[in-house]
Amino acid sequence: MCSKKTDYYFTLWLNWELLLPLVIDCWIDNIRLIYNVTSKSTSPPEGVDIRVPGFGQTYPLEFLDPSKRSVGIYFNTLVQNMVNWGYVRDQNVRGAPYDWRKAPNENAEYFVALQKLVETMYETYGSPVVLIAHSMGNLYTLYFLNHQTQEWKDKYIHSFVALGAPWGGVAKTLRVLASGDNNRIPVISSLRIRDQQRSAVTTNWLLPYNNSWPHDKVFIRTPTTNYTLKDYQKFYSDIGFEDGWIMRRETEELISSLTPPGVEVHCLYGTGVDTPDSFLYDSFPDKDPNIIYGPGDGTVNIESALQCMRWKNRQKQKVYVVELPGNEHLAMLSNLTTIAYVKQVLLGV
Repeated sequence: MCSKKTDYYFTLWLNWELLLPLVIDCWIDNIRLIYNVTSKSTSPPEGVDIRVPGFGQTYPLEFLDPSKRSVGIYFNTLVQNMVNWGYVRDQNVRGAPYDWRKAPNENAEYFVALQKLVETMYETYGSPVVLIAHSMGNLYTLYFLNHQTQEWKDKYIHSFVALGAPWGGVAKTLRVLASGDNNRIPVISSLRIRDQQRSAVTTNWLLPYNNSWPHDKVFIRTPTTNYTLKDYQKFYSDIGFEDGWIMRRETEELISSLTPPGVEVHCLYGTGVDTPDSFLYDSFPDKDPNIIYGPGDGTVNIESALQCMRWKNRQKQKVYVVELPGNEHLAMLSNLTTIAYVKQVLLGV
């Protein structure tokens, strides 16, 4: 049933039409990665060629599913407001999409392109650039800034607006790795998409970090075992995914020190939404768990979101930490408070 060959590129992520029963098996086979434990790198299955569309343009980021404009709004509300303020799409407001399946150590070409994009915008418009990121994009941005000289940052970067950043990882990734997560899409089995979710190196990269959580905090309880930060190797062994432990070891140190970015930071985070905090399994790992909730934005736990506060005394540039009460992880991008805050950063009004 799956197409064996096409003479054109089609939208893979996120295309809701490909997430339907039966068809989803084709999607899983296309989007999964194969991990080479020797080279510590990933590649697509043989015959699959995936490209990230529209680098430098906003359209890949405005909608999660570009073919369904009324569904899956992502950065569109923010971009449209910027246009209303006088910005022009693909000129002085640009997008920098990346392959979210891979950790920064596999995306070297992306960071070269991002640096060039920033420098080009500065040279074209004569003003330092404001970087705006959401969710894991903030970890990518932090990695990028940590690899620039301070002289470069002082010249080219005005500030960094971080929305919903999982600085210290998120608890829900343990559930994703153990039993999969269908993201509340009822027609999809969590177990069906588990292998694909495991194959994304970033799933393993986003496990909770010991820089943010108590070392004795139990994230998963089963009839026989409790799993904490110190039990990741056993966790991977018990779920039958030992490659994941290698992925974690290879990526854990990329930003775990949370080295200050060296630019002005505006750290906005949502609160007041039940957020997966730990999981109880009657049958581990092949059954969905009972979920224990804690504070956060529905995705990012408060313990992780607040880690940007540590930069206040570790860099000379200002760090602003702003709570968005009642803001869900994705919805914060369209929130009027968020939009107004970004306008203040950009235009001073």
